[in-house]
Amino acid sequence: MIKKEILIGLIVGIIANTIGTLLYILIFSDFGIVETYQAAVEQGHVGSLLALGAILNLVAFFGFLKIRRDYRARGVMIATLFTAMLILYYKVF
Repeated sequence: MIKKEILIGLIVGIIANTIGTLLYILIFSDFGIVETYQAAVEQGHVGSLLALGAILNLVAFFGFLKIRRDYRARGVMIATLFTAMLILYYKVF
């Protein structure tokens, strides 16, 4: 039961991060999604795109805490830490 709740939170965190990144690209970029991603890869800004997309995880995290779904909030936190490790990888390598 607890593992299922954490897994649900993890999936919600990954989806929220993906949607946040796509929304950031669509709102603030003059180019399409693919062109913006290619430009971010060339300029080394993929980590920044992921970090800005992770802001949407805050909404999911505090939403789960508000409705007292602590294990789902824990899953969102794990997804956020996974994103942080991915950002660190892009910044170092």
